[in-house]
Amino acid sequence: MRHRSLEICFTPAAFDAHADSEAVVVVIDVLRATSSICTAFANGVREIIPVATVEEAMEMKARGHLIAAERDGYVLDFADFGNSPFNFSVEKIKGKIVVYSTTNGTGIMKQASGNHDVVIGSYLNMTALCRWLEAQDRKVIIVCAGWKRRFSLEDAVCAGAMALSLLESGKFTTICDSVHAATDLWKAAREDLMGYIEKAAQRSRLRDKGLDDCIGYCHTFDVTDVIPVLRNERLVAL
Repeated sequence: MRHRSLEICFTPAAFDAHADSEAVVVVIDVLRATSSICTAFANGVREIIPVATVEEAMEMKARGHLIAAERDGYVLDFADFGNSPFNFSVEKIKGKIVVYSTTNGTGIMKQASGNHDVVIGSYLNMTALCRWLEAQDRKVIIVCAGWKRRFSLEDAVCAGAMALSLLESGKFTTICDSVHAATDLWKAAREDLMGYIEKAAQRSRLRDKGLDDCIGYCHTFDVTDVIPVLRNERLVAL
């Protein structure tokens, strides 16, 4: 059996050092973009169009699209709704196309689009995504969206959980120090995940803004088996 390489990139700022046109890239933004995207597909969204800038989102709004957009946690004034997974309800999004722009997550999706595949990861689809990755004969790069191109604890812990699952499958190997660091973080956090995540700066940011009602949900394993993938600059369900 051929072992595939596994890497973790802790911030988008380091992504160019990891990029590989033959690799599958997994984007993780636990609080809240990738958790919201997985929820949207679980609730029947047709497509999500990720855009990196506010200007792009405004242009798409002018063309009649449904817009989910935030910056620094706050819903943009022209958007139809924001970045909480609870915004992506069946009533709002089933069968629809949503344009999506966030502070961190959607930018790295665009940045990684030159790789073989870009898929969306979270705790919510962890097992299904890991099983799918194990079935691909490709290197995997897990990319943490972070906070404004900086390290974020909650994304690193989630990346560690995913990496450990992949390594324990026996199908992956690594010589990436970020993988060892992330799996160590996961092992430290997993006995009391919610208590550990209290340390995360983004957890505090969301609390201070009254936007932390989804923290527990975003750290719940296997709510869905959906795997969103980027195809022609749009996210669709595999």
